[in-house]
Amino acid sequence: MSDDQRVHPSKAADDRASLTAFLDYQRATLAMKCQGLSGGQLKQKAVPTSGLSLLGLVRHAAEVERSWFRLVLNGEDCKPLWPRTNGEFADFQVEDADVDEAFAFWHEACEGSRAAADAVESLDDTVDFRGEVISLRYVLTHMIEEYARHNGHADLLREAIDGVVGE
Repeated sequence: MSDDQRVHPSKAADDRASLTAFLDYQRATLAMKCQGLSGGQLKQKAVPTSGLSLLGLVRHAAEVERSWFRLVLNGEDCKPLWPRTNGEFADFQVEDADVDEAFAFWHEACEGSRAAADAVESLDDTVDFRGEVISLRYVLTHMIEEYARHNGHADLLREAIDGVVGE
């Protein structure tokens, strides 16, 4: 993981550029945490007290991207890629998951999210989602928080899998 190719956000950009750059940085961090691992390692639930795996985090990120940008922001009918089973998020159930499919769905979801955000004129533009008023600013900020939290999980998982650490 020493080959860090992430683009660091500008320290002087405007709000929109800062938020989108920080979100892309967080996306790139998750990709970096998965870099160089086998399918088996990506599926490994490496922390005994947790059911999380790196591949589960990638699948979850794909679902969250689609949910916030397609369903909430664009109002699309967006069915889950991995519907819940027994009330549980199926995105985290990776035993039989296809690694290449998961990453393809995630990359596609990120591209769709970027396009959806670009189509909104202002960070302050809002949508009414099920009776709640939600701005693009909120969606971008929430997504940064979502990735940052899960990237902390990814960091612990990666260290447990092969000892690799780093931001």
